[in-house]
Amino acid sequence: MRKIYVFSIIVASVLFACKHDPLWAPLNIELHQAITNISQNGSPSYFILPESTDFGRIPQSPANPLTAEKVALGKLLFYESAFAVEAKHTSGMATFSCSSCHIPAAGFRPNRVQGIADGAYGFGTNGEGRNKRLEYAEQDIDAQGARPLSMLNVAYVTNSMWNGSFGAGGVNAGTESRWGVADPGTAINHEDLGSLEGQNIEGLKVHRLLINRELVEFYGYKAYFDAAFPDVPEAERYTRKTASFAISAYLRTLLCTEAPFQRWLKGEDDAMTDEEKRGALLFFGKAGCYRCHNEPNLGSITFHALGVQDLFENGGLKTSASDLRNLGRGGFTGNPDDMFRFRVPQLYNLGDGGPYFHGSSKNTLREVVEYFNDGIPENPRVPKSQISPFFHPLNLSISEQSDLEAFLRNGLRDPNIQRYVPDHLPSGFCFPNNDQQSRREIGCE
Repeated sequence: MRKIYVFSIIVASVLFACKHDPLWAPLNIELHQAITNISQNGSPSYFILPESTDFGRIPQSPANPLTAEKVALGKLLFYESAFAVEAKHTSGMATFSCSSCHIPAAGFRPNRVQGIADGAYGFGTNGEGRNKRLEYAEQDIDAQGARPLSMLNVAYVTNSMWNGSFGAGGVNAGTESRWGVADPGTAINHEDLGSLEGQNIEGLKVHRLLINRELVEFYGYKAYFDAAFPDVPEAERYTRKTASFAISAYLRTLLCTEAPFQRWLKGEDDAMTDEEKRGALLFFGKAGCYRCHNEPNLGSITFHALGVQDLFENGGLKTSASDLRNLGRGGFTGNPDDMFRFRVPQLYNLGDGGPYFHGSSKNTLREVVEYFNDGIPENPRVPKSQISPFFHPLNLSISEQSDLEAFLRNGLRDPNIQRYVPDHLPSGFCFPNNDQQSRREIGCE
């Protein structure tokens, strides 16, 4: 009788432990199966991002192999305003950087309707307080006709920009006749340097950042360039090309490995709340988000028309109804089937800063969820024939929308993005902006 009693206690203890072990929780089991069903390698591990120091696993260009020295240099150059010496007016000289429009705390986005580098001043609390300088005409500012994309997890982007115009391979194979046509800068695709590398060479020109030996030496960067590019002849070592390679190397290491979803994928079963897990189930199931967001960074190199408004309708400067960027992929390829279709962006740290979509037409993440749930295009200029077949009413309940928002806002948020930001710059300048008002608002005077 005593043996039966002891055995019963043991069985009860095991069952109790299993019931309360996160591994055995129904939500974990269901979510694991849902992700397995849609994973490209048949396992949730497909979505695990590599650590930022695991250079062997991070996607990169053969023309620009990752090294610690390149990453270290790029981590400084991305925030450095000392090279902003081609500003349109003297008031803009040495006041802006790449990070003026890609603010880490805002998910490497502007945290306002539009990013403005040269031609603006101020920072606010988190980038929202940047405004056009009065002495700059609208056409003189450095601003683009589409909202800047996030720099997070861009290692998985083989064809960058909303229209995928940079990069020689991937979806741009066969589009060679268009390189340099709609956008002269895309002619660099012929050099096959890599999507980010080519884009950043052209970007340094467009964004009025000059790299030469004189500036590199004056601001204390020579040793960094020498360490990063010892095999490049000195006559070619201190240029926009090498600077682009360093910045691109740094950007490829911006991986959201500490987000709750990433921790859950790696076996930490209680890393997400039940609400976030239910949202993930909707993402990989009923809501169908995975149909477009299916790469490890939860983006993809596919293009879809969602019928959202354009930037000129939402306060964007230096843009209009005739802006070629409003046409998305079609503005680059010239193919009628590509018109109004935009690349699917990655989703990590979305909640850190809005607005959203290429035209900044939604101010909050909840509005984004509601737009997808309603499935009704808002832009009458986009023909119904172009609207993605995946954009249709989802029929999610209010609570389901809240769960999905929780997954997007919190489950995919890496809380430690500051680890990718330098403590100071060799120049000693304030960053991401170095104008007087920004210095005061950032608190680095």
